[in-house]
Formats: sequence, C-alpha cells, structure tokens
Amino acid sequence: MLKLNLPLDKDSVKKLRAGDSVLISGTIYTARDCAHKRLTDMLAKGEPLPFDLNGAFIYYAGPCPAKPNFASGSCGPTTSARMDAYAPTLLDAGLGGMLGKGEMSEEVRQALMRNCGVYFAAFGGAGALYGKAIKDSKLIAFPELLSEAVRKLEVTDFPAVVAIDCYGNSIY
Repeated sequence: MLKLNLPLDKDSVKKLRAGDSVLISGTIYTARDCAHKRLTDMLAKGEPLPFDLNGAFIYYAGPCPAKPNFASGSCGPTTSARMDAYAPTLLDAGLGGMLGKGEMSEEVRQALMRNCGVYFAAFGGAGALYGKAIKDSKLIAFPELLSEAVRKLEVTDFPAVVAIDCYGNSIY
C-alpha cells in the first residue's frame, strides 16, 4: 500500500497506476453537485474561488455532523458520475484530482490525462471509517448548502484505490 501526502507533485502522480492501493494524508476539500455548479459558474465569471484549485483534491462527499471529540461524522463517497459535467473544467483550471465512488466519463478521463491528474476511488459503505480518518474539518464555502457545503478536511491514512491514472488507465 502506497502512502501519499497531498498535494501531489506531477512526478508523484506519474508514478501512480490504476489499481494501486493508497493511504492518503493531507488536505482534501468536499464538494458535491450544487457546490460544483457554483464553482464552475464562479470560474466562468472570473470570480475568485473559496480555495486554491492548483493541485487541490476534491472528495465527492457530504460529511455527517461530528460526534463529540471527533472532527467529522461518517463521510462516505458520493457517486462521481454526478460531477462529470464539472470535473473537466475544474481539472483544466488546476485541480489535481478527485476522490469519489464509481466510474467517470470519457471526458473526465481525457481531462485527467491532459492535466496529469488522478482520480481515486473511495469505498462505498466505508463512511464511518472515512470519518475516523478526518482529523480536522472546516466549513469554507456555501454554508446554505448544508451537507453539500465546501469543507476543508485534513485526513490521515484515508484508504483509496487509483481508479484512473494520468495515463488514462482505469480500473473500470
């Protein structure tokens, strides 16, 4: 199992292969459908985003509220294909990659190759495990979206699999 610290430089991304098991530590941002629409609309208008996309990773998830003494509640992945319409734009704007559940479109695969990005698959049904890997959680944008708000998470040993590597190889 490979241990990765985000953000990843391009040389590190180039070493990853579809099917590699990884433990991710570092900063990831949560965003789902509504937040993705807002982020891409902001980019189209030339407005500043609530976080720097350059090299950032977005986890397609909406964390549950935290229990006492925990940074987050359960935080399982959302179906990634729901972000297919937005992911290429964000990758072209500097996003380093994504984490989510299930297949993504051919357009996303092409954008990952074009931008030397990577898509990690998180495991459905492992939300409680992922919640325990979250060491800090801060709401940073769109609080009115509730669970779909953008959060900055600090994670340690977050398990995933390289689903699409920067060469376009896919586990799907």
